[in-house]
Amino acid sequence: MINTAVLTGRLTRDPELRVSQNDVQVCNFTLAVNRPFKDRNGENQADFINCVAFRKQAELIKQYVSKGDLFGIEGRQQSRSYENKEGQRVFVTETVVEKITFLESNKNNNTSNNQGNNQSNYGQGNYNQGNNQSNNNNPFNNSTGNVTITPDDLPF
Repeated sequence: MINTAVLTGRLTRDPELRVSQNDVQVCNFTLAVNRPFKDRNGENQADFINCVAFRKQAELIKQYVSKGDLFGIEGRQQSRSYENKEGQRVFVTETVVEKITFLESNKNNNTSNNQGNNQSNYGQGNYNQGNNQSNNNNPFNNSTGNVTITPDDLPF
């Protein structure tokens, strides 16, 4: 049997991080994923997929991703149910995150990246090294920190 989900979409709101009763970090967020077709009016439609990540991935998502960011995940679909405060049975289907990919950020990486980590704006064709150290071996190192990549530059 196969249960695999691969999603690329934009966060509809900032991720919510909480700690479970077992001291496990849990991050919930919703991805808006465009459908591959347009409706009768020629407009794009989207599905809103609930996602959940645990432990270190939950921390990374909360720290580096915010509303509007383009974000990729790989995971699996999971269904569960619980009883709410009114005593009603609630059924939930969500994507459990197993792998994450930071694709694009709406933040200004030059001011938000204080830890020297590399971040990329692949969707905009920019590369930001994320630190001020000189690296002569880095082909992307230049005075502006940005490199424009066109489809002709890609090997595929």
